[in-house]
Amino acid sequence: MKRLVSICLVVLLLGLASTAVAVDGKIGFVDLQKALNLSDSGKMAKEKMRQQVTNYETQLDEMRSDLEKSKEEMDKQALLLSEDARSAKERDYQQKVKEFKRFANDIKEELQIKDSEFTRKILDDLLAVVLEIGKKEGFTVIFEKNESSLIYADEKIDLTDQVIAAANAKQK
Repeated sequence: MKRLVSICLVVLLLGLASTAVAVDGKIGFVDLQKALNLSDSGKMAKEKMRQQVTNYETQLDEMRSDLEKSKEEMDKQALLLSEDARSAKERDYQQKVKEFKRFANDIKEELQIKDSEFTRKILDDLLAVVLEIGKKEGFTVIFEKNESSLIYADEKIDLTDQVIAAANAKQK
């Protein structure tokens, strides 16, 4: 019995020793959110989105102003109009309000979709750069800083700035 326990213990220790040797390698991490925000392509996408938001805000402000004018006009004429005419004006106004809300929701959806598309494309490009750096520099593992439950990492293994520089070089 003692001999069986001794053999099992030796096998277990040999297994643990080989596992420790297999783990030895080069490890790094990348903050993809930072790379997304600071890379040239990320900055350009952010600027495009900002311009589109500004354009849509201008359109919405114009529509909102028109709605306010319509409401003021309707309120001024309320005493002068017959009940049927007042009801018709109220229906028209409510229809314009619905159209405004629908347009605002459509814009919000469209902007979310475009932002997702921009982000997905840039992240795909950044991941390709990370893979390239990983292979070229012999990394065993590269973690994503925010998604890997990484609790501590020495800044020496942070590859984010290198990924940004390589992604920017590919842009040019």
